[in-house]
Amino acid sequence: MTTTTERPRSTAGSDFAELNRRVTRSGLLERKPAYYAVRLTAVTLALVGGWTAFFLVGSSWWTLAVAAFLSVTFAQVALVAHDLAHRQVFRTKRPGEIAGRIAGNLAVGMSYGWWMDKHTRHHNNPNHDDLDPDVAPEVLIWATESAWGRRGLKGFITRHQAGLFFPLLTLLGIDLKVSSVKALIRGDMKRRNLEAGLLITHAVAYLTALFLVLSPLQAIAFLVVHQALFGVYLGMTFAPNHKGMPHPDGTEDFLRKQVLTSRNVNGSWLTDAALGGLNYQIEHHLFPAMPTPNLRKVQPMVEAYCAEIGVAYESTSLLESYRQALRHLHEVGAPLREAARAR
Repeated sequence: MTTTTERPRSTAGSDFAELNRRVTRSGLLERKPAYYAVRLTAVTLALVGGWTAFFLVGSSWWTLAVAAFLSVTFAQVALVAHDLAHRQVFRTKRPGEIAGRIAGNLAVGMSYGWWMDKHTRHHNNPNHDDLDPDVAPEVLIWATESAWGRRGLKGFITRHQAGLFFPLLTLLGIDLKVSSVKALIRGDMKRRNLEAGLLITHAVAYLTALFLVLSPLQAIAFLVVHQALFGVYLGMTFAPNHKGMPHPDGTEDFLRKQVLTSRNVNGSWLTDAALGGLNYQIEHHLFPAMPTPNLRKVQPMVEAYCAEIGVAYESTSLLESYRQALRHLHEVGAPLREAARAR
């Protein structure tokens, strides 16, 4: 783990402007069309290949291996949708929205419009207890104040949420679909009819394929394995990024708000591929439109600049990032465990 020590600066507001000038001069904000052409082609071929294998294997329990493969592929499609939402792929907005809805709604079954709105609010105020939907008190609790008063099943989950974290990720795939439907019902989404039509098409095609090709028991097993592993993989790509990092109070300037709440994950090109570049979370939050392959290149520049201005820069291994997140969840649940023992 590498960190630097924070020191106050009267010119904090100009810090990001200077970093942005340096990065702009480096050319690393330029699009990478060749990279995305290869990546989108590879992900598309994997998706088509997975469903082709599903039909070729047919009614067999070996189809659960295909379910595992498709869970990884679905997560990679979702990561592509993430880059599309940040306009890393295309220069103009419309092609990105079209491709994003195809990837999110049609391929994965998750509303692109709902997720984009949620993710934009996260980027604007990462880890803010009131403004970041990713740390809102729902099933898991990330702030101690939100844990008080939780009873019954919710209280049990909060008391043991560190141990339940990975099992609960198996429900993430289903939760994305449920949240998408709720957003459509609320009716505050752009292109609502298009989003709904694509989601319905995905659901009908997905369930029809399962119950036509497989026996009822095999179809249910496929659905459970596929959606559970998809949720675990997708959750594991996002969990290291902010969980267990400081929660801002809203007074921070842009650079500190993004850097101090984010955590990088060290690793090789394999880590980059598995996490879709989200292991460079600090750089991604500072420059959300920067193409994924350039995040590794700009990382040394950003870390050096943070050391120069005295801003803490968190970088750790993948396993250590999960330890920190789980440790934080355990600490948040401590007051409820103590209260339960007292009762």
